[in-house]
Amino acid sequence: MNIGQMMKQVQDMQSKMADLQTRLGEADVVGQSGGGMVVANMNGKGELKKIKIDPKLADPSEIEMLEDLIVAACNDAKAKAEQQVATETEKVMGGLKLPPGVKLPF
Repeated sequence: MNIGQMMKQVQDMQSKMADLQTRLGEADVVGQSGGGMVVANMNGKGELKKIKIDPKLADPSEIEMLEDLIVAACNDAKAKAEQQVATETEKVMGGLKLPPGVKLPF
């Protein structure tokens, strides 16, 4: 393989990664806790977009439980978003798996 071919492959990969970043920013990943009483929506980049809370949880005496459920729903959505990023990145890279701890593209 010559340098020209390598540069073309690098440019193709950059284009695919830019497209992936766009798609991940538009993705809707849903996490939940409390049997769906708290639902968190994130995009594939892990940015929180929306929180839905069952009105029954708005009891001031249960605020601690509500706070815990919000954290759990956000963590669930984040884990799902990270899995989606890993899956999509692996597709873009042609099945090449990244070493543990390496996060692309962000």
